[in-house]
Amino acid sequence: MGAFTVYLILIAAIVLDFFWLDVEQKRWGWMKNWSRLHKGLFFSGFIAVTACIYVGLSLNYM
Repeated sequence: MGAFTVYLILIAAIVLDFFWLDVEQKRWGWMKNWSRLHKGLFFSGFIAVTACIYVGLSLNYM
């Protein structure tokens, strides 16, 4: 349950920042000319890497 909550909070924070908080495109403006496919691949890769890091660090405490 704890890992799912961490992933949910992480994904919600990124989506909230990308679609709602960054209206002036100061943080995500460098992706302005990217296609939807490339943005999707970037965020999918970001989530996958984050999950790998989280699982890797959690293995020490299991």
